[in-house]
Amino acid sequence: MKQLFALLAFICISSVASAQRFAYMDSEYILNKMPEYKKAQESLDKIAGEWQKEIEDKMKEIENMYQKFQAEQPLLTDKMKQERITSIESKERELKELQKAKFSPNGELFKKRQELIQPIQDRIYDEIQKIAKIKSYDVVFDKSSGASMIYTNPKLNISDEIVKAMGGQ
Repeated sequence: MKQLFALLAFICISSVASAQRFAYMDSEYILNKMPEYKKAQESLDKIAGEWQKEIEDKMKEIENMYQKFQAEQPLLTDKMKQERITSIESKERELKELQKAKFSPNGELFKKRQELIQPIQDRIYDEIQKIAKIKSYDVVFDKSSGASMIYTNPKLNISDEIVKAMGGQ
């Protein structure tokens, strides 16, 4: 009796599993085919470069202050030394705050990235849903999101269809 139940359960599970339709796509590939993504990425790179230059300039300023302090230290009174040290430490704190404000996980660059990239990702997601419904896919995997796929049938790759549907190249 147990064997019959196990056999029936195996047959049911097998038929359900075989009825499912799968597809995969490569979001990195799709994004790289989208002109608006490239434009957004260039904009982000430009902004990040400007902020990085600002940070590097402040680092040089602090380094110059420190070198000047080292050179003049023998001539300074204790009060003057303490004032210079305080000034240098203050500049270092400002630099760390600037770095955090611009490049931290909650910083301006992250927010700007969400502002520019999120609408594109939302459009991709909408197209994936449309294609999956039209072709009756039960599951669509993203090949570039770190999901391990040992083997993929190229016939199941719908990345080009998504690019085409979105007007990409």
